[in-house]
Amino acid sequence: MADFDEAPKSGSTPAPRPADVGGIAGEQLRAIIDRIERLEEEKKALAEDIKDVFAEAKGNGFDTKIIRKIISIRKRDRDELDEEETMLEVYMRALGMLPEVDEE
Repeated sequence: MADFDEAPKSGSTPAPRPADVGGIAGEQLRAIIDRIERLEEEKKALAEDIKDVFAEAKGNGFDTKIIRKIISIRKRDRDELDEEETMLEVYMRALGMLPEVDEE
């Protein structure tokens, strides 16, 4: 695949600069795309770092599935989490998975 940012080969004419075409500012579009590509590279590097930390945790005897669950819980709104836990308890009681609560 050709790299559009490559310097022209010797003896060839330089590549034209992106121009305004159809109302699109070429330089601005190139800058936006370049930023997105850089951010995608950073995101990939961060994902690798996170993977390494999980591997370290697993190597130290921690259950990474539980760590992921804790991270998921910590991201959530407290009220939303409380409501979900309440509904989970109600459903589990209805299925006989938890003892009945004595209401006095």
